[in-house]
Amino acid sequence: MEFIVTPEDAGQRLDLFLVSQLPALSRSRIQALMVEGRVQVDGVARKTSHRVEPDEVVSVEIPDELPPGVEPESIPLDVLYEDEDVAVVNKPAGMIVHPGAGVTSGTMVAALLHRFGGVAGLSAVGGPLRPGIVHRLDKETSGVIVIARTDAAHRKLVEDFRDRLVQKTYVALLHGKIKGDSGTIELPISRDVRRRSRMTARRREGREARTDWRARLRFEGFVLIEADLLTGRTHQIRVHFSALGCPVVGDTTYGAPRQERVGSVLLAPLERNFLHAARVAFAHPRTQRRIEVRAPLPSELVSYLTALGRATKADPALIDAALREFL
Repeated sequence: MEFIVTPEDAGQRLDLFLVSQLPALSRSRIQALMVEGRVQVDGVARKTSHRVEPDEVVSVEIPDELPPGVEPESIPLDVLYEDEDVAVVNKPAGMIVHPGAGVTSGTMVAALLHRFGGVAGLSAVGGPLRPGIVHRLDKETSGVIVIARTDAAHRKLVEDFRDRLVQKTYVALLHGKIKGDSGTIELPISRDVRRRSRMTARRREGREARTDWRARLRFEGFVLIEADLLTGRTHQIRVHFSALGCPVVGDTTYGAPRQERVGSVLLAPLERNFLHAARVAFAHPRTQRRIEVRAPLPSELVSYLTALGRATKADPALIDAALREFL
């Protein structure tokens, strides 16, 4: 089995990288395979502490017990664009992209396998648990994801993501105030050593990360922004704005309250992050034709923003104008 390291996975220890790729195997089992010389990086055996780099090829020989593939499931899937090489899907909040961390069903991969006729309709580069998956979105983030349908398309898209040629624009509602109408956040991101499920921008040895943002609408104590990711670090937008004291609304992991209060009005819990991947633009991996795909803002986010506008007595016309290009 072979796995190509994506920019999002770069920097992980080799054994932890393989744990994320092969959740059916325990970490001790993977480490045993490494001791046996059954794990190589670009053809060379490496220690468990090796930090994987983008585009490295990690090969694993697993005798006797291969991890199971994903069973196709008839799950509704919003396909925004497709051809024989690539597809772009609008992932809903609440859906996990691929199996892992005890989740074996209801994933986007299972829906993709059903939609595209099984493993033959998707790239195999990512392995049996991640067919077609080039990049990811967090469970509670919605929006556009690019899918590779051939191995050649997969490798070219990984290269373009690594070289920052893919443009990704997000819409987020932030809690608190942020200075200025636009800006750039350049804070390194690394794993939180105390809470391993979180990332942090407080450690100097973190990996380079850059987020460009623009304010679209301000409320009393809130601001709606759009953000362009120049890098693709785990939880990047969530971590960057939390570090500024402006966590994404609904993101209790990074400091937002479960319910927002405006004066005497307690808004209903959003039950997800107010973070949406609204647009992706990239060169077609075979023809080099520019493709731009947009995913409309989900109805629950529009409704929440409308309720917030009423609570803050904001001008409805200003809200409509700010949302117009995202609907």
